[in-house]
Amino acid sequence: MNIALIAHDKKKKDMVNFMVAYTSILEKHTLYATGTTGKRIQEATGLPIERFQSGPLGGDQQIGAKVATNDMDLLIFFRDPLTAQPHEPDISALMRLCDVYQIPLVTNLGGAEVMVRALDAGFFDWRNLQ
Repeated sequence: MNIALIAHDKKKKDMVNFMVAYTSILEKHTLYATGTTGKRIQEATGLPIERFQSGPLGGDQQIGAKVATNDMDLLIFFRDPLTAQPHEPDISALMRLCDVYQIPLVTNLGGAEVMVRALDAGFFDWRNLQ
């Protein structure tokens, strides 16, 4: 399964902690991340991660392209809803693409834990649901 990881600056530590906690589950999947987030996860976990540009420099759009070509299965995006983001249009476009292409998107720790535990338990086969 292809999983994208994004975290706003004030949420990067939360993302790293999440990835450390769930390394044993997530190491079985192909991981993608925006630049700095991916670097910090790699340093903390040693997990292989395909890194894109930083979000404000186009990384969100690069992940969006993967969503649009049906090459992404899950997006974990720890957003900071209390801080204005200079690339908010890119974030909105990425979220819109997830809705258009029916790609699960979780935007906080609670949702991410539910999705990863469901993934581990084998309950995450949404593409084959009829």
